Amino acid sequence: MTTQVTIVGAGLGGLVLARVLHVHGITATIYESEPSAGARTQGGQLDIHEHDGQIALEAAGLTDRFRAIIHEGGEAARALDPQGKVLLDEPDNGTGGRPEVLRGDLRRILLDSLPDGTIQWGRKVTGVRSLGDGRHELAFADGSTVTTDLLVGADGAWSRIRPLLSDAEPEYVGTTFIETYLFEADQRHPAAAAAVGDGAMFALTPGKGITAHREAGNVLHTYVQLNRPAEWVAGIDFTDAATATARVAAEFDGWAPELTALITDGETAPVPRMIYTLPNGHRWDRVPGVTLLGDAAHLMPPSGDGANLAMFDGAELGRAIAAHRDDIEAALRAYEEAMFPRSGSVAVEAHQTLDLCLGDDSPHGLIDLISGPHQQEQD
Repeated sequence: MTTQVTIVGAGLGGLVLARVLHVHGITATIYESEPSAGARTQGGQLDIHEHDGQIALEAAGLTDRFRAIIHEGGEAARALDPQGKVLLDEPDNGTGGRPEVLRGDLRRILLDSLPDGTIQWGRKVTGVRSLGDGRHELAFADGSTVTTDLLVGADGAWSRIRPLLSDAEPEYVGTTFIETYLFEADQRHPAAAAAVGDGAMFALTPGKGITAHREAGNVLHTYVQLNRPAEWVAGIDFTDAATATARVAAEFDGWAPELTALITDGETAPVPRMIYTLPNGHRWDRVPGVTLLGDAAHLMPPSGDGANLAMFDGAELGRAIAAHRDDIEAALRAYEEAMFPRSGSVAVEAHQTLDLCLGDDSPHGLIDLISGPHQQEQD
């Protein structure tokens, strides 16, 4: 195969695609706007699912390295009410169906698996145009350009590549997650650490909640969840950490101190993550020489599926290209025909999960979702 595969974005999906292509002897180049692999932290813990994320890592030949970075015990889950009463306490059953790993560790094993020079760091795409016959030209912030026969947008929510295929733009869903961290939690924040437990903790009510994960290294990583208009978020100066923290904590007045400590004792400045999505069922007509994967293709609310789906997209696209080396359009058709219904159904579930977390039936709907499979096993 002489076609050069060009990938925009060195997230998990783009890296899996490049790795699967490498396994099949196909060269790819990734263009990434970040200046280096260590330019920023890579987010928190991910549960890697048997039916997609783990399959993708197997296709990449990285199962053993993945197993070596699992956070043992991380699959435990508990739900609390606002006063700290335990409503659900599910231990890690050790089945390994959804093992937890740090995103940064997972990204590292993917980066280490690629040949030197695969990733071109510090190459921010500023424009892209069609040259006809399936070829495209990318323009970069440094003034350089490249042309390619096969272009893959793996560049996330605000993809520069998506407009070649679709007019759809992400829309705010009315929910914002505010991120905080506690370090050396057992020693410095014992009450909060006990409330969180060994894995994930959910303290949810209609319209707001506090969710936290215990991560490797004795870290508590919290997402405060609030259904609030964009104007409410814009009205908080998050560059003033103390004022922003107090404003967010005020939304949980009267909650148990071991829960509000996850906000007030945060050891990093609170960071708002406004939740944007593409329309459910987002798809496009086949355009020669270009496709999308991950959030660029099907941005949806966070529900544990996004990273898994992006990696699976990358693996499936890589395998389709390998199976149709002499007919790229056949490869892209095969990939998209499977990806559209797959991502569409997961997006619907993701919106449903967000409603279970913060909708009128919160937290009982989420508790039923978590405990349901366990209960069925007991019956």
